[in-house]
Amino acid sequence: METDSTAAAAPPPPAPAKTYSYVVEHLDPELGEWSRLEYRSIAEESRAAGACCLLTSVSTALEVPADLKALPGLQLHHESVEDLFSRGGSSGSSGSSSKDRVCLLDPGAAEELTPKDALAFDVFLFGGILGQFPWARSDQTPEKGVFLRDKGFVGRRLGPKQMTTDTAVRVTRTIVQGQTPFKQIPFVDSPELRLDEHETTTMPFRYVRGPDGRPVMPEGMLELIQKDADKSIEDLF
Repeated sequence: METDSTAAAAPPPPAPAKTYSYVVEHLDPELGEWSRLEYRSIAEESRAAGACCLLTSVSTALEVPADLKALPGLQLHHESVEDLFSRGGSSGSSGSSSKDRVCLLDPGAAEELTPKDALAFDVFLFGGILGQFPWARSDQTPEKGVFLRDKGFVGRRLGPKQMTTDTAVRVTRTIVQGQTPFKQIPFVDSPELRLDEHETTTMPFRYVRGPDGRPVMPEGMLELIQKDADKSIEDLF
């Protein structure tokens, strides 16, 4: 029986000399509670590792939660990631990054992400849930994944299992900044979470295994899942 671990996994070794950016292309017209918790976790962990976190393609009509706006480690951009980096990167990165320095984490990529990619790329791009084909959510991909893939970004893969966005960023940061090969990262697949005394639910994702043996999740995620136990996973995004 697995429960969640809201404490972050052990931090990777100090980052290399350059500053990395982790970018989530937010193409949804809304931003649900699940995504809010993920984005907060990504921003806080990235900042702690000396990296930048960006949300791109944020609709001007989207009311971004106040706690996200206030996060010092999060940059919000209405521009697409393609437009942003075609003109030399973001204000938070060290120097400028051209499009060929942007790596798309793509489940359909031919090559796995490795520590040596820390030298090849400055920016790592995520477009939502990453995992096997077909994707779990009809509104997530292939439309969105193909959109990014067709923009000509170099792709890398994070294994065959489906991950939440915060897990994918956590794994990427561990590989790139921590110089830890993918096969050495401890995972827990499809953990069973206890909702109450009588009920459990199985999460259909791969998570990083924390020091306590539990899946690492954003703070507040287990409470969200427990509160909305009558909803499907798709409805929580």
